[in-house]
Amino acid sequence: MISAPLRTSVRSALRSAAASSMRAPVSRSMATLVDEKRLPAKFGGKYTVTLVPGDGIGKEVADSVKEIFEALKVPVQWEQYDVSGETTGGDDLFQQAMESLKRNKVGLKGILYTPIDQTGHNSWNVAMRQQLDIYASVVVCKSLPGFPTRHDNVDFAIIRENTEGEYSGLEHQSYPGVVESLKVSTRAKAERIARFAFDFAVKNNRKKVTCVHKANIMKLGDGLFLNTCRRVAEQEYGHTGIKFEAMIVDNTAMQLVSKPQQFDVMVMPNLYGTICANIGSALVGGPGITPGCNFGREYALFEPGCRHVGKDIMGTNKANPTALILSSTMMLRHLGLESQANLIAGATYDLVKEGKIRTADLGGSATTTDFTKGLIQRLL
Repeated sequence: MISAPLRTSVRSALRSAAASSMRAPVSRSMATLVDEKRLPAKFGGKYTVTLVPGDGIGKEVADSVKEIFEALKVPVQWEQYDVSGETTGGDDLFQQAMESLKRNKVGLKGILYTPIDQTGHNSWNVAMRQQLDIYASVVVCKSLPGFPTRHDNVDFAIIRENTEGEYSGLEHQSYPGVVESLKVSTRAKAERIARFAFDFAVKNNRKKVTCVHKANIMKLGDGLFLNTCRRVAEQEYGHTGIKFEAMIVDNTAMQLVSKPQQFDVMVMPNLYGTICANIGSALVGGPGITPGCNFGREYALFEPGCRHVGKDIMGTNKANPTALILSSTMMLRHLGLESQANLIAGATYDLVKEGKIRTADLGGSATTTDFTKGLIQRLL
């Protein structure tokens, strides 16, 4: 069984993740209270949070969050590190950001660019998750009131194992023209992500957990993940009444775009998680509106749920800041700042529903600045 301290911190994490997907605050009966011992200390009545705006549109949408927090006098002060995956020689700044995260235990970040070229550095997004062991990614894909899409009533959560699988980064050329890339799967990490997914379902009145896999082909690696999830479901959560099912990943992709309403909570290995999160984000409106978060035993990192840098609209004031704003409300709930989180999230959803101020990705012509100002006006 999972240790008591870990289960406590995980359940605290579930509270902030779940509440972000709805306007009303989560009731005390639905979610465990924040574990105060694992929160950063306040100095001068404020929490210190590490901020890594990221590449592309990162600084623009991060500025939007900072303006909103300042207008509402949210008790958060930032330690900002402008880490970039675009430039060489940024290792020192990245390490400074990592030390800040270890010190503060909570961070808000945009997406860092990862070069495709073989001579480029490995992903710093992945490095953060692995070095801090923030093993659980949560992305809630939920239809927004007032913004119709092809499918109505979409509401599912993707729980992604964040630290191993194809993202282990273990590749080598065994012979010229022959490359071996290792996919690492362990029972211990499959167990903890399965428990996280079921705890999320229990705490948020979800009815079903779907394990996404490719065990028909990768019988050992994905077979281990599938069988571990099934065992956890049967032996540890059978009494909860939560239904467990398994689905092959390629069928999952088809089912997501044809009948997404069938999904509730989905748990999966690393690569499948990033693919399904992108599909889920497209179903409800795109990368500009989908929030996300990552949790481990000691650290929490909040970032957009859809990992896009947005280089094509960088510097044009066209970016939709909704995803990072909603991710920041997840962070506020994690810090126990419920009232501020509810005010900001509620105003954001109302602004989208009203439809008068919408950025280009949602069919409008408003700028990032317009959206930010409109949101602040609703808050004051």
